Amino acid sequence: MSRQYLFTSESVTEGHPDKVCDQISDTILDALLTQDPSSRVAAEVLVNTGLVMISGEITTQAQVNYVNLAREKIAEIGYVHPDNGFSADSCSVLLAIDEQSSDIAQGVDAAQETREQMSDDDLDKVGAGDQGLMFGFACDETPELMPMPMSLAHRMCRRLAAVRKTGQLPYLRPDGKSQVSVVYENGRPVGIDTILVSTQHASTIEQLNDNDAIQAKIKEDLWSAVVEPMFADIDIKPSDKTRWLVNPTGKFVIGGPQGDCGLTGRKIIVDTYGGYARHGGGAFSGKDPTKVDRSAAYAARYVAKNIVAAGLARKCEVQLSYAIGVAKPVSVLIDTFGTGKVDEERLLETVQRHFELRPAGIIKAFNLQSMPKTRNGRFYQEVASYGHFGRPDLDLPWERTDKAELLKEELAGATAKK
Repeated sequence: MSRQYLFTSESVTEGHPDKVCDQISDTILDALLTQDPSSRVAAEVLVNTGLVMISGEITTQAQVNYVNLAREKIAEIGYVHPDNGFSADSCSVLLAIDEQSSDIAQGVDAAQETREQMSDDDLDKVGAGDQGLMFGFACDETPELMPMPMSLAHRMCRRLAAVRKTGQLPYLRPDGKSQVSVVYENGRPVGIDTILVSTQHASTIEQLNDNDAIQAKIKEDLWSAVVEPMFADIDIKPSDKTRWLVNPTGKFVIGGPQGDCGLTGRKIIVDTYGGYARHGGGAFSGKDPTKVDRSAAYAARYVAKNIVAAGLARKCEVQLSYAIGVAKPVSVLIDTFGTGKVDEERLLETVQRHFELRPAGIIKAFNLQSMPKTRNGRFYQEVASYGHFGRPDLDLPWERTDKAELLKEELAGATAKK
């Protein structure tokens, strides 16, 4: 019997208050790791009207100017107009930073060398920075092996930023949100039900002063400049039945930190799979890679994506769990939701042989401590908006499918469990 349903995911632009915080946190992380790859960082940020508060626990030999880093990132995002109530040049920046607890640090300390320089024998000596559970996911609904609703929502927000920054739609402002509802039939996407965008904009647009006329222009402009291009490589397109909603409240002039307080780590579902897959609960931004909330979530995505890329399943979720100070995962689970072509126990055994899941091993495999230095001081801040997964615009080590052929060859001929 055919079953049809809707699934919805949302994304936010880089100017959303929570994302401003995530980006400042990860800009700080990039700067510290560039100078001192062994830095221990948990940088938390709060923003509100005219205010940035930077707090957290940081242990480092690096010398950085936190205030300047915050102002530069805010300007890059686009908050440079005083009428926004939040501007890079005029906002206050307050600092309240401590060092990491020595009780926590002893569980992950290992000599003075970075994890990328450690021998394989030493990797068992470095434990996880905390307990916790992490999930990774992949499916074959889009070219980047992400759920379609999340992929489309991110694409829309990236396009909103692009047409604003290039001047194609100069009246747009940094804050914005998107939401896409996809029609599924028997577990496969078959149509687009609703596309929603709420975007901050100037109070007047091209001599238009009537709000109804302003909203009508925004709606028309966004369809051609944002919506249509984001479906370029997707077989499923909007139809005449697709609802197209723009600024449903009627206008969106007051936004950003002036409109809402923002906090680091408050958009964890936007950062991952849009609710389509489970989430362990830990945020990513502002955390150095010894924190498994971040590094193990990347490793779990890497495993899941290679399984799907190998054609061993249409959909795959990987769960990892850790104990503080213990190197090997406490548990590893692979679920292919009935779409797998091989026995899941056999698949799990193969994954555990060929994928590094110890925290120090993940850092070494992905070069996570030295990556900012090798990319001109910019790495973590690049994933702090528009998602940490399914990013064709970035060369992310956990998004590579370099082990898909190995999995395919090793599991060739294996029989799927009935």
